[in-house]
Amino acid sequence: MKKISRRDFLVASALAGAGACAFAADAPQILTPQQLAGIRIEKIEIAFEEFRYRAPYKFGGVAVDRVTLLNVTSHVSTPDGKSVTGFGSMPMGNVWSFPSKEMPYPTTLGAMKALAERIAKITGQFRETAHPVEINFQLEPEYLKAAAEVSSELKLASPVPKLCTLVTASPFDASLHDAFGKALGLSCYRTYSSQLLGRDLSRYLTPDFRGEELQSFISPVPRDWVWLFHSVGGLDAITDADITKRIGDGLPETLGEWIKRDGLTHIKIKLQGENLDWDINRTLAIDRVAREVRPEVDWKFCCDFNERCPNVEYVLEYLRKVKEQSPRGFESILYLEQPTARDLQSNRQNVMHEAAKLRPVVIDESLTDLESLLLAREMGYTGVCLKACKGQSHAMLMAAAAQKYKMFLCVQDLTCPGASLVHSAGIAAHVPGVSGIESNAREYVPAANKGWDEKFPGLFSTTDGKLHTAQLTGPGLGAV
Repeated sequence: MKKISRRDFLVASALAGAGACAFAADAPQILTPQQLAGIRIEKIEIAFEEFRYRAPYKFGGVAVDRVTLLNVTSHVSTPDGKSVTGFGSMPMGNVWSFPSKEMPYPTTLGAMKALAERIAKITGQFRETAHPVEINFQLEPEYLKAAAEVSSELKLASPVPKLCTLVTASPFDASLHDAFGKALGLSCYRTYSSQLLGRDLSRYLTPDFRGEELQSFISPVPRDWVWLFHSVGGLDAITDADITKRIGDGLPETLGEWIKRDGLTHIKIKLQGENLDWDINRTLAIDRVAREVRPEVDWKFCCDFNERCPNVEYVLEYLRKVKEQSPRGFESILYLEQPTARDLQSNRQNVMHEAAKLRPVVIDESLTDLESLLLAREMGYTGVCLKACKGQSHAMLMAAAAQKYKMFLCVQDLTCPGASLVHSAGIAAHVPGVSGIESNAREYVPAANKGWDEKFPGLFSTTDGKLHTAQLTGPGLGAV
């Protein structure tokens, strides 16, 4: 008799326990905890890391010069008594997720740290045995209640937004997906079958998804590589003439230098959204330098307004002027990212139908749940930005919804270094149809990537404009 490995035994047991006929007509929609191949949380630990940027990164009208990482370690157990540790890490990104004109940086960051402590306690007290997607589904309402409590107790000028809560909770969710995959000896991207999840997508999305499983929207095998979008922030030098004093740390300091070193073909252009002439001239300058340095390349641009455009007419005029002055530059624009205010419900007049006829218009800051995705579609958005910083469960579910609705897909990061970039790249490599990914930490905070390039060659640095992702096959999220 052939001896099977523990990994094969666990997988076989999980599949058998869930039952292959889970979606038979007369079968219950939700399986019992005893039937689930889940994990039980035993303990949650958190820690913070601080890094300074080598140069400030300006977006959304604000220049960021530092990052705080929230690192989460989850200790879990399996139904057969095995103990497993999972790890998740994410920049807290308060400038992006909790923007405020009334509260300074330390206040919004402090609120996120306080919320992280609450989320750690809430997560650590969850006692059901379940799949990480189900755990996050049940705990997210509690996280939002905790955010409201923190807002009240700290007497914040404005409450912690839902987006900020998702960012704060994301490394907790990531650590559980990591632990669950490790418990089975599988990449977490192989754990979204109906047999392992125990539920179909109608529980997490809409009745339209009845009978559909999450795994059918997620590739169990990573693609070999993903296009890298190099970000050009609002303060970044395009040419030598833009530099008053060089940093002198050996890394590129102009766009041309980055293009030569990294073999770039895709660029993300951070725009102001409130200064049309500046936005047009910035785009034309970047297009000009890109073609001078690599004239043979079929350049692709993402134009990101970070929700600062007053209306769609601004976007249409921007596109018209760019096309008028550089037809090739206009043709290189692959998609537009979140042009107007993130609060879609309060800004229903900001529809994107006309702009979307010219280029895909992608929802980013506004995307916090399925309701916001459906509202964005109604308002003319045709694309979805997936982000690890909103949670692995969130990214997987939004990826499924976006594919069903045939929307344009991209993956952006939150200047993710280290384990958080591995996480982000894993999403880009396993979601079919993703057009590309950011990797900003290599530009702005390379110190936080120290040691990671040796572990994942071709992922934290590049010479051909790609992030090489075929290697992302380890158990869990594959980072540690």
